[in-house]
Amino acid sequence: MNSERENNNKAIVKTLYKALACTCGDTNKKVTGIIVDDLEWWFHGPQNCHYMMKLLTGELSNNNNSFKFEPRSVDAIDDRVIVEGWEGAKAYWVHVWTFKDGVITQFREYFNTWLTVTELRPMGWLRSTTLWQSHPRDLAKRSLPGLMLAI
Repeated sequence: MNSERENNNKAIVKTLYKALACTCGDTNKKVTGIIVDDLEWWFHGPQNCHYMMKLLTGELSNNNNSFKFEPRSVDAIDDRVIVEGWEGAKAYWVHVWTFKDGVITQFREYFNTWLTVTELRPMGWLRSTTLWQSHPRDLAKRSLPGLMLAI
């Protein structure tokens, strides 16, 4: 059951990226029914890199956007879908989409930041389990700040 839900969530996110990459149509129409109107959004990275939120709000369209999100990996962990991409050595990004009842309710964007996702455990447990880690091939030698997302 969990695997089926994870696969469905991944398919929704892949569809979202394809829709946003299309230069035709209104962004709001593309995301209706996929993302809640009051999306909880969190960003970490340079302030001038809020590309996805600008796309989602319609402030920026792909017609005039030089930055394109091209997912390199898409993974699911329970109700979260983690998408990773990079453009050479200049830009690395991770998006974490959280689902509730088949709709995206939360979005976290990490730009030029290494991310480690760990399982939150009660005090007294010996160690947390790493569920996912950034792995950009083109940026392996680059120094970036790191964050941990506990779920």
